[in-house]
Amino acid sequence: MNQPSSYIPILIQIAVAVGFVTIALGLSHLLGPKRKTTNKDENFECGIEIQGDARFPVSVKYFLSAILFVLFDVEVIFFYPYAVNFKEMGWEGFLAVSTFIGFFLAGFIYVWKKGALEWEK
Repeated sequence: MNQPSSYIPILIQIAVAVGFVTIALGLSHLLGPKRKTTNKDENFECGIEIQGDARFPVSVKYFLSAILFVLFDVEVIFFYPYAVNFKEMGWEGFLAVSTFIGFFLAGFIYVWKKGALEWEK
């Protein structure tokens, strides 16, 4: 069943998809309008005229909290297989998940002790 010839339909589908994207992008580049004006190059947002510079400093704490949220949110994904198969995994699975929780708990305590969760500082 795992013969190299069994992968030919997948390779054909990938080739067709890549070919379609390449042709569509190439044709839109060749056939599309090419008018470069200052009005066309300006940013447009909801009909509001541009006022000042859009670049302003943002606190690093905002990005840090976003990264920590993603990190601890993705952790939940790894609990799903254990929750579905916890009877079959037995004590070995329980110890693996406990170790995983321990590592994440150690990371959480480290972040907490470093003050990354305090906004007022």
